[in-house]
Amino acid sequence: MNNPPTPDGIMQLGLGFWGSKTLLSAVEIGLFTELAKDPLDFETLSERLMLHPRSARDFLDALVALGMLERDHDRYANTPETDLFLDRTKPSYIGGILEMANARLYPFWGSLTEALRTGQPQNEAKGGGEDFFAAIYADPGRLKSFLEAMTGISLGAAMAIANKFPWDRYETFVDVGVAQGGLPVQVALAHGHLSGGGFDLPPVGPVFEEYVDSHGLGDRLHFYPGNFFEDPLPSADVLVMGHILHDWDLEQKRMLLGKAYEALPEGGALIVYEAMIDDERRENAFGLLMSLNMLIETPGGFDYTGADCSAWMRETGFRETYVEHLVGPTRWWWGSNSARIAVHRLGLMQRLSVVFRLKNGSYSCSLHITAPFPSVVSISKSGALEPGCGPSPRRVCQRSASRCLGRKCS
Repeated sequence: MNNPPTPDGIMQLGLGFWGSKTLLSAVEIGLFTELAKDPLDFETLSERLMLHPRSARDFLDALVALGMLERDHDRYANTPETDLFLDRTKPSYIGGILEMANARLYPFWGSLTEALRTGQPQNEAKGGGEDFFAAIYADPGRLKSFLEAMTGISLGAAMAIANKFPWDRYETFVDVGVAQGGLPVQVALAHGHLSGGGFDLPPVGPVFEEYVDSHGLGDRLHFYPGNFFEDPLPSADVLVMGHILHDWDLEQKRMLLGKAYEALPEGGALIVYEAMIDDERRENAFGLLMSLNMLIETPGGFDYTGADCSAWMRETGFRETYVEHLVGPTRWWWGSNSARIAVHRLGLMQRLSVVFRLKNGSYSCSLHITAPFPSVVSISKSGALEPGCGPSPRRVCQRSASRCLGRKCS
């Protein structure tokens, strides 16, 4: 017997901003950072956070009900997730993006209906105000907060890219639109042979250098100042663009991909990662909502599908594209011109597009994933398969070249 429809899902979604703002306010007042020191009883916690007695218990217990806090009798504690990701003193802190959402995006999204009818940004630029990026980059304090927010939203992807991409075949890399430097730091920490850095507007330099120096990597990671609309991109074996392309309109996206292609050497690679929309535009709600956020924030930016990105890259001149879902069930089919494949699963609604530019080798592979775990298998000089990490997928590969991905095959 079919269950009758109920309005529960509609009400939960329609009033979802209640829970969202409760979490954002908790981050704003430093609740999770305070509880990371020690669990606290209600009275002590309320006093330290200067909470009014009328609402304090409801506020804290709502966070318990939302799964953001734990409570043992009268003592409150972080969950394992909030303790790891919402304690400002930990390098794993992702609250920067939530702080920005609380201070900026929450009120701006109140004008979504107007944006849908006008196609115009609803942020600082509204009504002829200053462009979003110009406003952010003109204020050092706001810029640092914004760059920290970018680290927060990208840190999970950065860690996975550091661990799963075949960096052993490369020597240099540059993150284009590097922000604070989260990805270069994770890659450099994981691979001592690599050197590189980040490319961004000049005001970003001091924030990047402070963050890199705090991890003891100032001798290997360097800042390259420039404007990617006006200046050529630095040359490196690998270029990375994370949460960059979605800020811009289609013509600008294609221009940036073209600049990356020209900056790469033979056998170089471009990594693009975004909250890409699924090709059917039915499942990745986060990617679709991120695209609406680009409507709020930018004159022409939008998010896109893996198929969209692959088509633009091929038009640019890349010979092979590889798009990978990083959450949910994964099934792959593979074309030609790739020498090594990495299968990943990562955090919140992320997809990774790895693009190989190959000029002097040809490969043909078929791939069938048999286990939903991270896997890496490389092709040896003889054509034999070499196991990587995790359960290996079944694959058949044949090669006809003396080099792969710009360096000699092992």
